[in-house]
Amino acid sequence: MALVRGGASQSAVAQQVGVARVVVQYWLQKAGHGSLALMDWTSRPGGGAAPPNRTPRGLEDLILRARNELRHVSDLGYYGADAIDQWLRAQGHRPPARATISRVLKRRGAVDRRYRVRRPPPPLGWYLPAVAAGQAELDSWDFIEDLKIKDGPLVQVLNVISVHGALPASWCTVAATTDHTLACLEEHWQRWGLPHYAQFDNDTRFQGAHQYPDTLGRVVRRCWALGVIPVFAPPGEHGFQNATESYNGRWQAKVWARFRHASLAALTDRQGD
Repeated sequence: MALVRGGASQSAVAQQVGVARVVVQYWLQKAGHGSLALMDWTSRPGGGAAPPNRTPRGLEDLILRARNELRHVSDLGYYGADAIDQWLRAQGHRPPARATISRVLKRRGAVDRRYRVRRPPPPLGWYLPAVAAGQAELDSWDFIEDLKIKDGPLVQVLNVISVHGALPASWCTVAATTDHTLACLEEHWQRWGLPHYAQFDNDTRFQGAHQYPDTLGRVVRRCWALGVIPVFAPPGEHGFQNATESYNGRWQAKVWARFRHASLAALTDRQGD
């Protein structure tokens, strides 16, 4: 600062002391026209050492002591924020807000729960590269079985929905046979066109009889004849069936559970609406 006040340029002084010119300008602005001998040359920002709303260290220690005591002596085993709040009041203290107590416990590492790491979901059709890339379509098929109409028959519902096009369809019947399944496949594909893949579970109406290891049913053979690749969801793997299971849930909530159906014909007319 003395060099600049003595007539040297800011750039020359900055180059001489090895700092950027903006640093010289900062200190010139901070010094103003005052005495350099009385200047505070520390670069600490203004304000107090701690924010004014910071919970006092003594109160944080008291919250931790309350937690440790409640953890061992509480009759019900409660030692969370609510229990600590009640303990502090019983001891004659004025506790902070319960959210503050929770933040103190988290800041001091006094929490037992492990937070779940949430990761983004995989793309639709992640197990088939062409479907995941949006270059191929997949129709997912599934049955809802044994829905009871009062004073009527048990109803079987065949549902289908496409992964990318979201083209749904449902067929209600009493006897959900392979012939019925084939007729529904052909009706749907005649209306919307053939997908690249058709996905099923291991139901014998889709896959064929299970007593022969090298035998596949008529639905699979019909897909092959039409140039559609059949795909089967592994047992116990729910991720493959997410699209159709979601549609099954919506159909039961929006069609089946909302109305009283007097007959199979009335249910068919309702779900067609």
